[in-house]
Amino acid sequence: MSTSYGKNINITVFGGSHDPEIGVIADGLPAGLSFDLAELRALMKRRAPGQNSYSTPRKEADEPIFLSGVDEIDGRCVLNGKELRAVIRNTNQRSADYSETAFIPRPSHADFAARMKYGEAVDLRGGGHFSGRLTAPLCIVGGICLQALAERGIRIGAHIASIGSISDDRFDLVTVSEKELSLLSERTEFPVLNEQTGEKMRTLIEAVRAEGDSVGGVIECAAVGLPAGLGEHMFFGVENRLSQILFGIPAVKGVEFGNGFACATLRGSQNNDAFTLDGDRIVTKTNRAGGILGGMTTGMPLVFRVAVKPTPSIALEQDSVDMVTMQPTKLSIKGRHDPCIVPRAIPVVEAVTAIALFDLLLDENTTS
Repeated sequence: MSTSYGKNINITVFGGSHDPEIGVIADGLPAGLSFDLAELRALMKRRAPGQNSYSTPRKEADEPIFLSGVDEIDGRCVLNGKELRAVIRNTNQRSADYSETAFIPRPSHADFAARMKYGEAVDLRGGGHFSGRLTAPLCIVGGICLQALAERGIRIGAHIASIGSISDDRFDLVTVSEKELSLLSERTEFPVLNEQTGEKMRTLIEAVRAEGDSVGGVIECAAVGLPAGLGEHMFFGVENRLSQILFGIPAVKGVEFGNGFACATLRGSQNNDAFTLDGDRIVTKTNRAGGILGGMTTGMPLVFRVAVKPTPSIALEQDSVDMVTMQPTKLSIKGRHDPCIVPRAIPVVEAVTAIALFDLLLDENTTS
């Protein structure tokens, strides 16, 4: 299975949703880099299941356990240059929920494609290695990178842009600031820019949950403080490297930068970002490009959105096929599942964005 990412930092995720543990191995993180464990735990808690009524009732502490690569010095964790290896213990699995439907592929899950590729032995309990649970180890490395970027004056933050048809306010592509991202970081459970809209979103999620259904949404993420000139054109551009890791989040089905698909409805005169001066600094009057031109950062806020599909595990009866008898059958999924994965996906989006941007900063030919 292809479970690695990175150009300068190489990250490999291992384990399955119902294995005793899941984990991550990372090479290339600079020796001497330090991080605060309490801050990392706070990020992990935001992603962890069982925190509120609109997440799965499965409860996991998601405590990162470092097996190598980290020393404790003066109360802080410091990378020692060795391979970073960390695990998270799975303590609340219920594999029996999946035994009766082991060979009945769940709609919109990886089950059918995985069996066709890997055969009958593939582990699909709770989604196995294809589960969103595998984003937890990514948050360990991402949490470290978030702190490393913050020390360099680079701040990342995200909010719920929409749940179903209910939309939050959007970032101003030009003026999104560290202050605005800090405000979102205080709304850890349900980060929105407009709290009245957030209440409407919560009401929708509860209604969908009561119906045994699920709902998706969009996450908008921004990074400020980036220097101009990060990235490369064509295949190693900022969009390429961000998209690769963002699509590593199982529920993500689309990514757009800046105005994204809306650019296709405009003329060049409407879409172009004119240059101007801010003191002795060259900036753009607008930022429809989302802070990226030719695969490289412009120094303007980097802004993108990801589309998150509805959780495919729902209690409502669905059509499927029994792969043993090769007969059509009905399927009602048991187990514990999120009626909406969007709130818990936000820290994951922030974490993987930090990995990609820190990886970009480590490029040998980067101009900063």
